[in-house]
Amino acid sequence: MTGTIINVVAILVGGAAGLLFGARLSGKLKETVIAGMGLFTTAVGLQMFLETENPLIVLGALIVGAILGEWWGIENGLRRMGEWLEKRFAGGVEAESSRFVRGFMTASLLYLIGPMAILGSISDGLTGDYSTLAIKSVLDGFASIAFASSLGIGVLFSAIPTLVYQGGISLLAAQLNTLVTPQMMGELTATGGVLLMGVGVGSLLELKKIRVGNFLPSLAIAPLIVYVVSLVVK
Repeated sequence: MTGTIINVVAILVGGAAGLLFGARLSGKLKETVIAGMGLFTTAVGLQMFLETENPLIVLGALIVGAILGEWWGIENGLRRMGEWLEKRFAGGVEAESSRFVRGFMTASLLYLIGPMAILGSISDGLTGDYSTLAIKSVLDGFASIAFASSLGIGVLFSAIPTLVYQGGISLLAAQLNTLVTPQMMGELTATGGVLLMGVGVGSLLELKKIRVGNFLPSLAIAPLIVYVVSLVVK
């Protein structure tokens, strides 16, 4: 839960800063900061990948996870859900109440619909490693500045679903901690590192579009492969 709390605080602080003086920040400054975070995120992902004891397990998890993700259409499903929620709650007239709802929904969708929220929450719950959520917190903080400066105080209230969603995933992952061996956790971390590099390269640096959401099943496949290999070795 530590990472989630940090994330919520970042959203609140960033939103408050956006309400006060967010409009004064130049677009070039925001782009440069995001690029720096993209480089940092990619480096952290590489560091996580180096924890693997068998790269073939990570490769197998990514391949099987990608097949399942594309079959289930996870990335498209997340996008459609976001579009539906925005049309359902954020559309309409330009009244102040509508502006509040739009700010709340737009920020909530950005913070919750993405692999970093899931990956970071799982790592936080299983091992207490909240480095991924710490990176996400910095990104969300800067996003809150931009959103709050244009969409108002509703952005701050997006901290509530962030707390419930990410906190819930972390608590659920913590319950599975007794079932996950160190070897499983190592390969899960390494697989998550590859996904984190995908976020850095695709979403932040925008070097190549990568549907990272479709790789999310890999996080469950990696420990499963370790378990199956352990049975075969025995």
